[in-house]
Amino acid sequence: MAEQYEIRLAGLGGQGLILAGIIVAEAAGIYDGKIVAQTQAYGAAARGGFSRSDVVISDEEINYPKASELDLLLAMSQDACDENYQYLKPEGILIIDSTYVSQNADAPAYAIPFTRIAREKFSRENVANIVALGAMSQIFPHISESAMEKAVLRRVPKQFVELNKKAFQAGVEAAQAKIKKSSSRAGKRYDEV
Repeated sequence: MAEQYEIRLAGLGGQGLILAGIIVAEAAGIYDGKIVAQTQAYGAAARGGFSRSDVVISDEEINYPKASELDLLLAMSQDACDENYQYLKPEGILIIDSTYVSQNADAPAYAIPFTRIAREKFSRENVANIVALGAMSQIFPHISESAMEKAVLRRVPKQFVELNKKAFQAGVEAAQAKIKKSSSRAGKRYDEV
């Protein structure tokens, strides 16, 4: 039986989620050798409207390219979390940008302040999506860290390679700290920053 995973990256226009979805698809498809489908949807507003990118990853042919039963949801805004949480499988993984998303009591999550990290470490909020991809490479085991990093560095302009490499690593470190903290708490799958 085929292994298939559905991912949704959701937030606001201007957060780089369409690019992030393309990077995830390239990481899984080009560098990890999986079959992928990537779709996107966004509102009419260039900034501030909804933005969503879905990636379906499989080891066999994909029959339907849109995600409907999510194995992973990355929510970069409260509205994105509220609107998309219902599609997350019971055993699915929720990753939230705790800069903008308040954790709901019935929605355990990996809460990492991606935007705050980008702002404080790099003085650039526009790398929050890359910080999130670094974290995702640690939390979601179906795409390798090396594939994700290669896809990130392939997609960014040459003058920003070092910045994005550091942003990716900041996400990796934030997720590793979160995972370590979570594993030290017996009986809890997730915890909040």
